[in-house]
Amino acid sequence: MKLHLSSPSNLCIESKVTITGSKSESNRCLLLKALYNTISISNISNSDDAQVMEKGLEVQNGIVDIHHAGTAMRFLTSFFATQQGREVTLTGSQRMTERPIKVLVDALKELGAEISYEKNEGYPPIRIKGKKITKHRVSLPANISSQYISSLLLVAPSLENGIELELVGKITSVPYIKMTLSLLSEIGVENSFEDNTIKVYPKQQVNNIDLVVESDWSSASYFYSIVALCEVGTKIELSAYKENSLQGDSVLASIYTSFGVETKFENNKVVLSKTEDKFPKDFSWDLSNAPDIAQTIAVTCFGLGIGCELSGLHTLKIKETDRLEALHTELTKLGASITVTDKSLSLKPTSIINEDVAIDTYNDHRMAMAFAPLAIKSGIIINDAGVVSKSYPDYWTDLKNLQFKVSEI
Repeated sequence: MKLHLSSPSNLCIESKVTITGSKSESNRCLLLKALYNTISISNISNSDDAQVMEKGLEVQNGIVDIHHAGTAMRFLTSFFATQQGREVTLTGSQRMTERPIKVLVDALKELGAEISYEKNEGYPPIRIKGKKITKHRVSLPANISSQYISSLLLVAPSLENGIELELVGKITSVPYIKMTLSLLSEIGVENSFEDNTIKVYPKQQVNNIDLVVESDWSSASYFYSIVALCEVGTKIELSAYKENSLQGDSVLASIYTSFGVETKFENNKVVLSKTEDKFPKDFSWDLSNAPDIAQTIAVTCFGLGIGCELSGLHTLKIKETDRLEALHTELTKLGASITVTDKSLSLKPTSIINEDVAIDTYNDHRMAMAFAPLAIKSGIIINDAGVVSKSYPDYWTDLKNLQFKVSEI
């Protein structure tokens, strides 16, 4: 599906949007529910990734195809490795077979898991024979994707001796690790995170509990971008959000003050308001703890004519696509002057936005959604627009409700 997007000039919006549960939080809750049948979940994400995760957890033996869902690949690897008597082959899309899994597999093998590679060493597909795991001490590099770390922590309480995990080096994506530990605490699992050591203690049974998933902050980022690019007076209300969020991407509230966007929390809702049109000439931020919002911020800065320096982006090269190279290619098409390294992005200020450029999305939902707000400044075409279903199936409908003109080509 190819979409052309545009919007009325001098767009000023006042609207409400309901966003379903966080994909990251939903997938964690789904795994815990599979381990403890006394857990129920409310406000679960309606994303493809969450659906794939839920279906994957139900497979007893055979092929588990998680398509493009990287979180499901990491979480299910640990899950099936610890499920005695179950044997599966975990696979996915072509891109998934290019995304490394070796760090996690090595850690699980160190604990006693039985996992082998079906094709290329270090990459899916992988064959997993579930075993009883009794070893509990293991180490991981601290600068890897937090999903590897969370994968081990989530299965830890179901193991006979829990897990003591040492993180070697400087830790990145700390909020996602803390999200996992907070959910474990919520279901009554004892844990600790001191210096570079995380301990999760075993728990055989969990009391009846309903885990309520907060709405997705990554999805909220696109509305922050829209408000920033709109006229002063624009106001969008999003639900349902918590001021003391577990999600690292909630740092958006601080970041977007630089772009004239004010955030207010009211009764589990967040209200975004465009309050001024004064911006810094250059913007810089270390996104080590929230790399998933890098694309949104880069596009916002480009749309406002602001230069930006974004760092802490080393995990973006192994996402659905190499997001840094994808940003470089697509922003250059639009007229940007941009350079990227393997862990940073630098954008120079410009007032040029080329009209009706076709943006390639590289099977990456965030490429499609991050670039869409530029329709406020210039007509834009989004190729393979259906890719948004991975995390936010209602995205295009919600944009239409905000006065965007969205037409299929």
